[in-house]
Amino acid sequence: MKLNNLLTLFIMSVLAAPMCLAGSIKGKVSPGKSVVYLESASGAVTAVTGKKITMDQRGLLFQPHVLVVQAGTTVEFLNSDKVQHNVFWPSISGDKKKSHNLGTWPTGQSKPFQFNEPGVVTLLCNVHPEMAGYIIVSPTPYFTETGADGAYTLASVPDGEYTITAWHEGKKIQSKKITVKGDTTADLTLQ
Repeated sequence: MKLNNLLTLFIMSVLAAPMCLAGSIKGKVSPGKSVVYLESASGAVTAVTGKKITMDQRGLLFQPHVLVVQAGTTVEFLNSDKVQHNVFWPSISGDKKKSHNLGTWPTGQSKPFQFNEPGVVTLLCNVHPEMAGYIIVSPTPYFTETGADGAYTLASVPDGEYTITAWHEGKKIQSKKITVKGDTTADLTLQ
């Protein structure tokens, strides 16, 4: 009799527990090939730890040209060229207090940096002023690069209030508040 009572109690608690629902956000960013990411309404940063990604300097270019990571990710800056390179950024999203210079290093070496602050990081090389690249640091794990046509999908987003942001090189960032309740659509136009 006690086992039946425990089983009944367990089933009732599972049914009464609030369910965390999730959906997807689909949309289109104009003009195409952009970055889209979400920030929670509370503004809390959901940092990831232990994740490492490489940004290479090859052919006198930052490769990839645009890299999207979650806050807390360590980026390894590798020099694959036969010349010395430098990596620095004058700000993160315009905040000059967050500037940083990793210095200069030779072929085959790399230098790590953990990006904990969300925002747009413009990468430059003071040895080769024509070099530029970008790292977009998302505050949440919900980010993606759009297709060439601007179409994107963010899957498994828990229901709730968010700010969705779109970035495209040379355009003004656009953000807007959205409510996710199941499947949601959000289109953005950058100017």
